[in-house]
Amino acid sequence: MKKKALLTVAAIILTLSSHSQETPEKFSAGGYASWLHNAMFENPSDIWINSSMLHNRLNFKAYPGSRTTITLEVRNRLITGDLLLADPSYASSIGYDQGWIDMSWNIIDEQSVILNTFIDRASVDFTAGTVQVRAGRQRINWSQALVWNPNDIFNTYSYFDFDYIERPGSDAVRVIWSPGASSSAEIAVKADNTGAVTAAALWRFSIPGADLQFLAGESEGDMITLGTGWSANAGSYSLRGEATWFLPFGGSTSEEGTVIATAGVDRVFSDKFTAITQFMYSSNPVAIDSFRDFYRGGLTARSLAFSEFTLMGQVTYTPMPLLNLSLSAIWYPDLKGYYAGPSVDFSMAENVDFSLVWQYFESVVSGDETQINMGFLRIKYSF
Repeated sequence: MKKKALLTVAAIILTLSSHSQETPEKFSAGGYASWLHNAMFENPSDIWINSSMLHNRLNFKAYPGSRTTITLEVRNRLITGDLLLADPSYASSIGYDQGWIDMSWNIIDEQSVILNTFIDRASVDFTAGTVQVRAGRQRINWSQALVWNPNDIFNTYSYFDFDYIERPGSDAVRVIWSPGASSSAEIAVKADNTGAVTAAALWRFSIPGADLQFLAGESEGDMITLGTGWSANAGSYSLRGEATWFLPFGGSTSEEGTVIATAGVDRVFSDKFTAITQFMYSSNPVAIDSFRDFYRGGLTARSLAFSEFTLMGQVTYTPMPLLNLSLSAIWYPDLKGYYAGPSVDFSMAENVDFSLVWQYFESVVSGDETQINMGFLRIKYSF
């Protein structure tokens, strides 16, 4: 069944690609290709676990009419290296699709190599006046804050997964009504691979000096979900925040209610220097067993926090237009640890970018004091 579906997808891609060259006004195609190398170790003198990934993304859009857009986006990853042997569950995690329809295929799954194809966008969008309807796999972005987003109940992501800039999508139906430039109302319904339904409504509007939003619904099939978000300006500072309350219903006693709230401040000091700080509180943080939990797929808005209180800061310096230097840090008091992440991004040529990223974790996990270093080198070509 999966092979037939994969062949169908390949035929659609080839058809769209050929049409995009013949009639560019009705079709568009783009994407990128990158090589990412990762080295992981506890101490430099220890054994290094090395792995590499060739990452290709193909983005297609068709415009059969002035009101309709059809989107298909495919993520292809070829992964080799020591990590496949060090983590026996890695192949299954790469091939896992939490969507209602399974659109992830491990075409090659061997001890030293994995080739995965994953459709993370496949939708039809129709607009009529002030109403927009989108059905299929899509990203539903309800966030206001820049780092942690408890209002993003449909498709949460890990802050540390820097290589996945598009973020996960949801198998959903979404209706947006925009009566004015500064207000909108949305209803969205999503189903995952277990059949659990997330359904909610969002109302977004502006008051003098601020944008506000409120949401209500159910998430993960068994949680009443109420939330709010805001963004405002105070002089040269931008203030952003979100808060969401998850309350079990339906007689469930195995889960606790959870409140997650986050607030942050960011400022652009000049065309060369920006800074962000954000604070998060969770009444029911998630217990972790290893550092892999920081990257795990299937995150929900309810499982964003690993500590009751979390504090994050980031500064970015652009000494010249083609070079970005960044340093971020996160403090986890409950884990008695922290994260530090310096990075360098350089534009080598038109559409070619070079990145060097370091991620360091130190904390107490499962009662043991431990640390991990992960270095990433990436070369990316966009087309």
